[in-house]
Amino acid sequence: MKPPLRFMTKASLASALLALAAALAGCAKQYPMDTLSNGSDYAVKIHSLYVFVNWIDAVIMLIVLVTAFLALFWFSTRVGEPGEPSSVTSDLRLEVAWTAIPALILVMISVPTIRTIWQTQPDKWPADALTINVIGHQWWWEFQYPQYGIDTADEVHFPVGRVIHFTLRSGDVIHSFWIPAMGGKRDVIPGQINEITFTARETGEFPGQCVEFCGTSHANMRLRAFSQTPEDFAKWVKAQQAPPVTPKEGTPAAAGAQVFADAPCAICHTVKGLSGFSKEYAGTYKGPDLTHFGSRTTLAGSILTNDPHNVAMWIQEPDRVKPGAMMPTLGVKGKDLNDLVAYLESLK
Repeated sequence: MKPPLRFMTKASLASALLALAAALAGCAKQYPMDTLSNGSDYAVKIHSLYVFVNWIDAVIMLIVLVTAFLALFWFSTRVGEPGEPSSVTSDLRLEVAWTAIPALILVMISVPTIRTIWQTQPDKWPADALTINVIGHQWWWEFQYPQYGIDTADEVHFPVGRVIHFTLRSGDVIHSFWIPAMGGKRDVIPGQINEITFTARETGEFPGQCVEFCGTSHANMRLRAFSQTPEDFAKWVKAQQAPPVTPKEGTPAAAGAQVFADAPCAICHTVKGLSGFSKEYAGTYKGPDLTHFGSRTTLAGSILTNDPHNVAMWIQEPDRVKPGAMMPTLGVKGKDLNDLVAYLESLK
C-alpha cells in the first residue's frame, strides 16, 4: 500500500530541511578554508562587496521572475478575441530604458568594485608595517622576515592589529598564494613581485593553499597562518632569533647532529650555527631552513603533523609522501635515522 501523497510531501520537506541544516553546519565546521571568515580588513571589504553585488543580483532575479510569472499566467490568459496586431515597430521609451537600466546596474557594481580595489591595494604602507617576503617553491612556501632576520617554511606568523605587507615571488614556476580567511589570492610569478596588504582582525590558526597548478604535488603545497596577539608574536620572534639548541653530549640528538652534517642533508638545508653553515650562502639553499624545525607544527609542505613518526617517514620515503618531491631518498636507516629525527625534533 502506497503512503498518502500528503505524508510523502511532508517527509520530503523535512528531509530537505535536514539536508540544508547539515550543509550549513558543514560549511561552518568541516571546511576551515572558508572565504566568509573575514579574518582581516581586506577580507571584510571583499565580503562587503560580495554581499552588495549579491543583493543587486537578487533584486534583478526577483524582477525577472515576477515579469516571467505575469507573462505566463496573467497576460497570456485574458478572455476575449485577440485584437489587431500593433503597427508600432519600435518604442523609443522602452529602448532607452532597456539601455539605461543595464548601464546603471553596471555603474552600481563597477564603482564600489574599483573603490575596493584601491582600498585593498595601497601604494604605501605605514612605517611600522610588517614585511614578509614569500617565495614559492615546488612544493613548499618560504617566509622571510627581513626586519627580524628570520627565515622559516610553510608556517607564517603575524600579529593582529598591525599592517602586514606580503611580497610574493617564485623560485621556479607559477604558483598562487591564498589564505582564504585573510583574503587576497595572488599569483606568484617568476621574475615578478606581487603584493598583498592587510591587517588581521582575529587570532587563530588559518590554513592556506597554492591555487595555481604548479606540478605533480600542487595539491600538497599548503601552509598555515598563525594570527597572534602582539605579545605572542614578540615571543615567537624572540624564539626564532635565538640560536638553535645545542644537544647534550652523548644524547641521540647530539649523534643526530653529526648525521645531519655528514649526510647530504646539509647540501640543501641549513641550521644556523651548525658547523659548515656559511652566512655567505644563507638564503641560497634549495630546501627549508631547519634552524627551528622542531618548533613548527607541520612539515613537508604542511601536509604532515610534525612528530617523530612523520619526520622519519618523510626522510625515508619523500617521494611516496609527496609525489615528485625534490628531496632525494637519503638512505638513512636504523640508529642513524632515529638519531637524526631526535636532532631535528630538538631544534626548537
